[in-house]
Amino acid sequence: MKKIIKPNQNNPEAKKKQVTHMFDGISKSYDLLNRIITLGIDVIWRKRVVRLLKKEAPDTILDIATGTGDLVLALAKLNAKKIIGLDISPGMLEIGKKKVLAQNLTDRIKMQLGDSEALHYEDNSFAAVTVAFGVRNFENLDKGLLEIFRVLKPKGTLVILETAVPKNYFLKTFYMLYTQNIMPFIGKLFSKDRSAYKYLSDSAAAFPHGEVFNNILRKNGFIEVEDLPQTLGIASIYFAKKA
Repeated sequence: MKKIIKPNQNNPEAKKKQVTHMFDGISKSYDLLNRIITLGIDVIWRKRVVRLLKKEAPDTILDIATGTGDLVLALAKLNAKKIIGLDISPGMLEIGKKKVLAQNLTDRIKMQLGDSEALHYEDNSFAAVTVAFGVRNFENLDKGLLEIFRVLKPKGTLVILETAVPKNYFLKTFYMLYTQNIMPFIGKLFSKDRSAYKYLSDSAAAFPHGEVFNNILRKNGFIEVEDLPQTLGIASIYFAKKA
């Protein structure tokens, strides 16, 4: 059985509970740290997710693990009549709600508290589902993906943006040095929580990526699966359909 990466491996609490507490704790510094750690490239990746979905023209979108709402705000550029941002962390959601309110988008975007592995929506509810840097935080990956499959409409689209590990040996070496040492140090510097950013780097390194994750999507019923590596392979955008 594959080891479950948790924020605190010595804590017997479930991963889901630990992840909730962790994100509540770093919610106020999360956006700033994201920009610093990724050098702002994460903004470009989200724009690419939006461009991919624009071709599909979904009228309803569910953004899972929405965090502080960066992706739902980007998705507002599409003509979807309903966009829901869902997250398990009340602290992250509160930041997201303020951002949605500041942009006068409360009529189109709803921010809701919820569990990605037990979605409170009916079958076939959404034309598209997105997840940005969230699937690696699922306690049970298959369960979360099956829930996404359930709430997607037939022919609905799933787009996942997630970290990956470069294939090139030298890039991989630098990537591991950066994520395992520099990233946690920056996290401690700004959020006073080194362990949170150590978890984020550990979970990124352990998460299946590329064709391995493609096959996990296929196993859970998705078709037309493809991955689009981003920025020298340090992230990937996964595109899939519900049959």
